[in-house]
Amino acid sequence: MSTDTKRIKIPRPGKPVRGSRTGQPIMVLFDLLGRRWAMGIIWNLHNTPCTFRALQERCDSISPTVLNARLKELRASNLVTTCDKGYCLTGEGEKLYTCLEPLGAWAKGWSKDL
Repeated sequence: MSTDTKRIKIPRPGKPVRGSRTGQPIMVLFDLLGRRWAMGIIWNLHNTPCTFRALQERCDSISPTVLNARLKELRASNLVTTCDKGYCLTGEGEKLYTCLEPLGAWAKGWSKDL
């Protein structure tokens, strides 16, 4: 494990995270996805692998430091991997996107009612 990975606290089931002292899996997922740009990265990598710079542009010019940190967390969580075109979602990352997509559609309708 590199020193960079050690500095970034990766949420893990069974370990305390925001909102759960026992580290329930759903709360671990929410902790990970609640970090700045985590869901944006997953959303932008769905079916479209891209390089670091292209992903940075797609994420409204996210800072390289934040993007690097999120990619390390998402890679360590088996949601993102490197591929010949840069970064892409793993099979688990694609499954997660499939779960999030209906939630995004629901949020659009919900936001109109606010």
